[in-house]
Amino acid sequence: MDVSCSCEEKLSLNFDDKKVDLSLMEPIFKKYEGQSASLISILQDTQELYGYLPLSALNLIAERTGSKRAKIYGIATFYAQFRLNPTGKYIILQCQGTACHVNGSKEVSRAICEELNIKPGETTEDGLFTLEDVACLGCCSLAPVIMINGEAYGNLTPDSAKKIIRDIYEKERRKNSDEN
Repeated sequence: MDVSCSCEEKLSLNFDDKKVDLSLMEPIFKKYEGQSASLISILQDTQELYGYLPLSALNLIAERTGSKRAKIYGIATFYAQFRLNPTGKYIILQCQGTACHVNGSKEVSRAICEELNIKPGETTEDGLFTLEDVACLGCCSLAPVIMINGEAYGNLTPDSAKKIIRDIYEKERRKNSDEN
C-alpha cells in the first residue's frame, strides 16, 4: 500500500519556484551518487545552491534518490535549518532572550513588523528582508538586539530599529539608481 503524500498539496509556498533551474543540482547528485544515507547532505547542498528548498527540487531529490516525496518533505520540515521559502537579501534575527525581553524587545519587534509590514517568519514582498525570531543571539550586554546578516545592532528602541531598516532601504535605492 502506497502511503506517500502529495507534497504539492501540503506545502504553502510564498513564491513561484517555476524559475528554478534544476540542472544546477547535477553536481550535487554526482557528489552523493551511491551514498544511501546522504539525504540531509543533499538537502543542505540544495539549500546552499538556491537559498531555500524549492518544491521542484524536493520532488527531483525524491525521484533521483528513489525516496518517497513524503520522506524528503518530512526531513525538510523536521529540521529547523531548512527553509521552504526564499529568504530576503537581509535576514533580520530578532533576539527574544530574557535580557532582550526585559529591555523592550517586544516593542522593538512590533516596530520592525510595522516598518516591514510582515510578521516573524515572513519575507517582504520586494524580497529584501526576512524577519526571524530567535531564542538568543548571545549579545546580552547589547539588549535589546537584532542581527542583520551577521551584524549586531544593540541597545535598540523602536525608533532606532526603524531607522536601521530605513537606512538599508535607502542604501539599496541608491545602489539600484547607480546601476541604472
